[in-house]
Amino acid sequence: MAEALINLLLEQLVTVAFDHTKEAVTLVFNARTEVEKFSSNLEAIQAVLKDAEKQQVEKASVRIWLDRLNDVSYEMVDVVDEWNTEILKQKAKGVASEKKKTFKKVCFSIPSNCFCFGQVNKASHLYKIATEIKELNEKLTSIAAQKKDFQFHESSIRIVEQVNQRLETSSFVDISKILGRDEARVDLLNKLLSDSSEEGERVLVIPIVGMGGMGKTTLAQLAYNNENVKTYFEKRIWVCVSDPFDEVKIAKAIISGTGNEAPNSTVLQEVLQHMSESLEEKKFLIVLDDVWTEEETKWDNLQLSVMMQSNCAKGSRILVTTRKKGVAEMMKAEAHMIQIEKLSGKTSFELFSSIAFSNRKEDKANGFGVIGEKIVEKCDGLPLAIKCLGTLMHRKKTIGEWQNVLDSKIWDQRAVKQEVFRPLLLSYYELDPIVKRCLLYCATFPKDYRFNKHNLIDLWMSQDYLSVKEYKEKEETGEYVFDTLVMQSFFQDVEEEVVFWDKSITIFCKMHDIVHDFMQFLNKNECFTMEAKEANTRMMVISEEVRHLSLMYAPYSSPLLDFIPPVNCKKLRTLATFDSRMSSIDIKAISQLKCLRTLNLSDNGIEELPEEIGELIHLRYLDLSDNSWLQKLPDSLGNLYNLQTLCLTDCDRLEKLPENTGNLINLRHLHTKRCDELEYLPRGIGRLTSLQTLDTCPVNHDSGPSEGLKLGDLGSLDQLQGTLVIKIKGNLKDTASEAQEARLWNKKKLCFLGLLLFPTLDKQSHVQVLEALRPHQDLEKLVILGYGGTTEPSWMISLQNLRTLSLRTWDGCEFLPPLGKLPFLEKLYVEGMEKVKTVGDEFLGKTGTQTSSVLFPKLKKLRFEEMGEWEQWEGVGGRTESSGAEISIMPCLVKFTIENCPKLMNLPLFLKNTPVRKIRINTCRRSIVTPDWPDNCDVFIYRALEDPEIPNITERVETEIQIDSQSDEEITMSPIETEIQILTE
Repeated sequence: MAEALINLLLEQLVTVAFDHTKEAVTLVFNARTEVEKFSSNLEAIQAVLKDAEKQQVEKASVRIWLDRLNDVSYEMVDVVDEWNTEILKQKAKGVASEKKKTFKKVCFSIPSNCFCFGQVNKASHLYKIATEIKELNEKLTSIAAQKKDFQFHESSIRIVEQVNQRLETSSFVDISKILGRDEARVDLLNKLLSDSSEEGERVLVIPIVGMGGMGKTTLAQLAYNNENVKTYFEKRIWVCVSDPFDEVKIAKAIISGTGNEAPNSTVLQEVLQHMSESLEEKKFLIVLDDVWTEEETKWDNLQLSVMMQSNCAKGSRILVTTRKKGVAEMMKAEAHMIQIEKLSGKTSFELFSSIAFSNRKEDKANGFGVIGEKIVEKCDGLPLAIKCLGTLMHRKKTIGEWQNVLDSKIWDQRAVKQEVFRPLLLSYYELDPIVKRCLLYCATFPKDYRFNKHNLIDLWMSQDYLSVKEYKEKEETGEYVFDTLVMQSFFQDVEEEVVFWDKSITIFCKMHDIVHDFMQFLNKNECFTMEAKEANTRMMVISEEVRHLSLMYAPYSSPLLDFIPPVNCKKLRTLATFDSRMSSIDIKAISQLKCLRTLNLSDNGIEELPEEIGELIHLRYLDLSDNSWLQKLPDSLGNLYNLQTLCLTDCDRLEKLPENTGNLINLRHLHTKRCDELEYLPRGIGRLTSLQTLDTCPVNHDSGPSEGLKLGDLGSLDQLQGTLVIKIKGNLKDTASEAQEARLWNKKKLCFLGLLLFPTLDKQSHVQVLEALRPHQDLEKLVILGYGGTTEPSWMISLQNLRTLSLRTWDGCEFLPPLGKLPFLEKLYVEGMEKVKTVGDEFLGKTGTQTSSVLFPKLKKLRFEEMGEWEQWEGVGGRTESSGAEISIMPCLVKFTIENCPKLMNLPLFLKNTPVRKIRINTCRRSIVTPDWPDNCDVFIYRALEDPEIPNITERVETEIQIDSQSDEEITMSPIETEIQILTE
């Protein structure tokens, strides 16, 4: 960690904070000389850090020396940051005093014998900072003098250029999932799928036992996803158990896995009752991954095997992965145990070669293969170690580099007790310093934690680990770091997931337990995890050297002071809670945490934050999401000039933000999704020109001229990206000019725009306001709700890149817009157009003079809902009309849904000529689907309105609303509650 920290500090000493004020500093405090001395000492130390970090594993004296170096470096980072904060504070005040200007240049008054920021107390404060720099320099000089006592080897300082370049993608075949495990895989499948069992046993417990990094979880995943297993078991549930063995948490996970809602209770017997009711009749496969406890009482308390014996269908199975044979004995399942052994030498080299020699097979026969075999021998048949070394060696192109790895002294380090740590150390030492420090930070998370890529990058930035000047460069560097850790096998189980809120793609990953253990081994002095599971858990002793503290299982109504001693936590830079329900944050506790950069209090029961939180001047990241009892934030929040991320998602009782929120001039991300009581935002937010995320923006034009954010205040926020939902309330009269000043057309990084117009009497204002809220032409997703105009905005058809469109509650329009002209539209949702009686060629965008055309060329999903007056759907037949015109309509359509259109008499003929394969009809006339519909089209009709004049046709009538629920979740969607979620199915 020292190498990474020193690199960071050296960069910070010449950053903006010093560069902008160096003249003043020199004139008054002579601090520049001290800073130069400090930098010089750091550079001398930096040359030996690589060797020092290797020696610390076995030499306690070296580790103590590095700890002292870390302490001084951290203190200096804080001093530099305090200096920079003072500058930010003055800049914020300058911006606030000039509302009509984007920025006001900060002026420094420099008298002949004094430097100040306009006030004497500022000069006093800066004098204190200069004094601290001098004192720290004296400490560092002493540390630098000691380095010769250890006879470190100097190494050249590697400067990594273009660190933000994306890694070249690899097509490595991950055959570690099958190599050397055929026998175990067949044995496991036989045990899972066999109907035979011992007398009286309806359920088998099958333990997979093996040391860390052997592939137990991988084997379980292979079986879990096997097609025969999917068919055999009616329900499969995967539970990550880890340590500690929490009976309540496990039971709730099983209940959720059955599709039922887990109770809020923390009383084990109440939760078990729900679990018993959920495990009925069906044939279940339940996987308990990574079980550690050998306490029989814990297993008996869970009652899982007993319940499954009595409730589940015969043939149900419990599959357990564990490092301990004692777990199998505790579960009385030794007879069914599968022992995972180390890979054979041949299989080990085959796995290594598949990675190391990918796209360079000729090297295998040119000397590299011989060295590779010797390297593989040192991995001792451990798949994780082989995979890490294979990835490392793939990047080394010369025989000499391969020989250096083989000859490394790390293989002989006796202090590294776990054999698998040695190859991990080799891979770790090869990482760039910037990647090392980001990887080490991941030790602050619990095992089996699922990382969100973008959130992880924000956290790295909050610790200033991505040490480049420009914010955009930091984001790109974060992408590089994440991709590197994936490619080097430090991250695994990488998955893309669609976020339900706006259907954006988010990347998640996990860290292998062994890698997590390895990070804690390297980071043991700086990271600490405290478990407060027991009700009588009270304050624990924490080393003063701890920088990152994770608090787990803190019970409800417990204040923070119950668990951490404030005196020992003065150096904390991270405080994060997991699976906790704390109700308050103590003034005494928060007042001691002056060095915090990251504060994660999400998913607690916090009702109020103390004003003292404004004293945490170094804070960059504050997560208060899912605190549903939080109603307001303290005014002192505006003092957090360094804050970059403020997450308030799902704080559904939060009523307002502090009026001085506009002081947060470094703020990049403000998350306010599902803050239902938040009526408006402070007007000062319009001054936050660096803001990139403002996912939900309530604008209330009845809140007064100075109280709330107005549409025009959005004009300066041109860095906004991703999702922006504007909730426009109040009287819209005379606000068209305000809407024009919002300059939405200049926010070119937005992908998703929601415009929610709440009801007003002045419908003409709707037309003017919506016309003025023209987005940029490359927008991909658009929602417009509550529009009262009679015609669509003129800019709608010009959005040539639009992929998804949702028009909801347009109660003034009598005709649909010509949406068939949008060349890339893939999803269309129309709801609540109560005045529409006929849909015809105007909707397709067809004109009478056209001789050939493709209308809705890319449309895949089409949905109409709540159109009570709609009677006729006229339209061309498609392909060739009687006039001879070649017309192709919706050639890519695969799904069509229509709901609550009771007066509609027909569907257009062209639908039969589309490739549509799913039609869902709800609360409409039965007669709109004729008997000659293509057989290969899957038609569902439910809650049909009878029409006695039309003969019945063959159909499937469903009584339940949730038909085909995995692909038709929109059927049960709550229209207003989810607001913008309706646009993407």
